[in-house]
Amino acid sequence: MFRTVATTLLLGTIAVRLLSGPPIEDFSRADSASFVVIALVYGLTLVYGLLLRRGVVGRGVAYLQVLGDVVLASCLVYLTGGADSPFMFTYSLAVVAASILLFERGALVAAAVSSVAFASLVLAIQTRLLRAPPDSGPQPLGRLAFLLASNVLAQLLIAALAGYLSRQLYATGGRLSASEADLKALVELQNQIVTAMPSGLITAAADGQVTYVNPAGAAILGLADGARAGGLEVDKLLPGAQRLKPGRRRSELAVGTPLGQRTLGLAIAPLEGASGSTLIVFQDLTDLRRMEDELRRADHLASLGKLSAQLAHEIRNPLAAMRGSAQMLAGEATADPASTKLAGILIREADRLSALVEDFLRFSRPPPPNLQDQDLASLASDTVEMLRSDPLARQVEVELALGRARAPVDAGQIRQVLINLLRNAFAAAHPGGRVRVGVEEEGGQATIRVWDSAGSIPPADYARIFEPFFTTRPGGTGLGLSTAHSIIRAHGGMIRVTSSPAEGTEFQVTLPQQPAEE
Repeated sequence: MFRTVATTLLLGTIAVRLLSGPPIEDFSRADSASFVVIALVYGLTLVYGLLLRRGVVGRGVAYLQVLGDVVLASCLVYLTGGADSPFMFTYSLAVVAASILLFERGALVAAAVSSVAFASLVLAIQTRLLRAPPDSGPQPLGRLAFLLASNVLAQLLIAALAGYLSRQLYATGGRLSASEADLKALVELQNQIVTAMPSGLITAAADGQVTYVNPAGAAILGLADGARAGGLEVDKLLPGAQRLKPGRRRSELAVGTPLGQRTLGLAIAPLEGASGSTLIVFQDLTDLRRMEDELRRADHLASLGKLSAQLAHEIRNPLAAMRGSAQMLAGEATADPASTKLAGILIREADRLSALVEDFLRFSRPPPPNLQDQDLASLASDTVEMLRSDPLARQVEVELALGRARAPVDAGQIRQVLINLLRNAFAAAHPGGRVRVGVEEEGGQATIRVWDSAGSIPPADYARIFEPFFTTRPGGTGLGLSTAHSIIRAHGGMIRVTSSPAEGTEFQVTLPQQPAEE
């Protein structure tokens, strides 16, 4: 493109000079010659362009192109005055072009060819082998020698300088290309690391606007697309994060997400190279904290169960003696209605306490499960049908979402767990509410879900609802969920709960599909 524009300007100037001057009869062929040169140059430019587009280029094509430049410069010099031509600099353009394409060696070759071409042209005009251009003629020998020497020296100096600069430019460009390649590889590696890291990562500007969220962070926060988080405020994604000071030890933050409540461990650091910007790295600790709570609860219940078993054993024997004594009094006090009534009260309350002690013993020392392969969907369906006549289930809509799931369980104990969970769900839903029972299997585990539409368990009670004697229902003993917890733990499974007024309450029971080793 540069060659085409430069050639157009030069040849256009020559054409204007030749055509605007007075006609010279002896040099009438100059006009035709100039336009022949123009046509030749444009023809060669078209050939070069086609060769470049097809990729058929090499050093031979470069030397041919430089030779064409020298021929063009000689034609321009001849047509515009020979030794007195103002277009002597076009030889220098050919040398510079050769230095760009062929470096020092090509520049020196172009300088030598240009010097020979200029000397041949001037000598041919001096000896009248060529017709002298208008307004020019033979030169004095002293001036001729000066023109030839100065031209040769100028071409050689330009060749040396242009060759050196082109080589330096090429070397600098090579280093720059290598640096760009290294930088690109480093950026790609950084992007791969940031994309593959399991921890969430957020960058934020000084004004609190989010500039980047990596895929892991988007997954943890429940964002459909991390790129759409750009422009949001940090406090909307991580409420309270901006109040934490950078550089401190990792802090924990409870964050509400579309996937539910999440417990995040955060570390905040200033982002280098951007004043006021911050880098936030966080991990989802929800499952870890849940497992810690589960283990803590299990240890607590184990200690409580051991104490309860001893206490119940100590209570049961005196209670049996008290009931026997009350029966004897009732048999001897037939004549006294008041004594008979009091003895009946003693027997009834003794029976109630005995049943409570049996429940307590069942919680503290549940019998080892008799594991047999069972169809959990059929077990859940039978339990729901059995409870449809329960007074608590009246006017409660029951939904079933029973997939295929089998697991080695004690059918009687799992049915007892389902009864406890379903009766609690019926009581919480009240008439007009909904209860849903689901069974599914995934990842080597069978899952039973019992959901009610009430969502009436406050988060503060999550850690206490499996403790014995803790209940929020009037008349409840507080042993149903604790017994269910003990049974599920004996099966090697886990039981969890989530509750909110907007999403309801769900108890999730997971059971291994392979018998747990001792």
